[in-house]
Amino acid sequence: MKRFALILSALTLFLAYGCSGAYYSTMESMGYDKREILSDRVEKARESQKDAKEQFASALEQFKSVVNFDGGKLQEVYDKLNDEYEDCKDRADDVKGRIDSVEDVADALFEEWSTEIKQYSSAKLRRSSEQKLVATKKKYNGLIRAMRNAEKKMQPVLGAFHDQVLYLKHNLNAKAIASLQGELTSIRTDVDSLIKEMDKSIAEADAFIKTLE
Repeated sequence: MKRFALILSALTLFLAYGCSGAYYSTMESMGYDKREILSDRVEKARESQKDAKEQFASALEQFKSVVNFDGGKLQEVYDKLNDEYEDCKDRADDVKGRIDSVEDVADALFEEWSTEIKQYSSAKLRRSSEQKLVATKKKYNGLIRAMRNAEKKMQPVLGAFHDQVLYLKHNLNAKAIASLQGELTSIRTDVDSLIKEMDKSIAEADAFIKTLE
């Protein structure tokens, strides 16, 4: 059920943002401008990252429990670890989609803003708007950089989880589980680094949303 919800979310993102120009025009006709849409998408990206952070932490705990395996059905151990990996992968895909959607509306907003600045007859108001655009872009660039850095940190962790799940699948025995012990420290380090980057990105999102209010 959880994977289905994530797949449905990804499909919704695709349908909503696949034809961006038409989508924004429709939303604006309903009273929602690009600034509001950007704020909403940043919030959703932030929540997606929070969910991903929790899922990767959960997967690490499951991995620890596998390493400390002291008896039971090996197939069940594999199934649990594989489920955690698949959930992590789904969360990572959702995060990427959310960040892509943030970039899409931000590009549209800044392009529109830059074009409309030229329409000012007042030089004073034009300069003020230009300054606000530059300041907003600067804060946005910090946000998107933090989000992309956090997204990149997920890939090596996913790769490590996948390797261990695959190895366990091919070697369902206690000796194979024992051999995973050597990877635990490296994976824990990667997950800790990922969580730190996620926290930075979430904080950047909170700060950016406040600038749009």
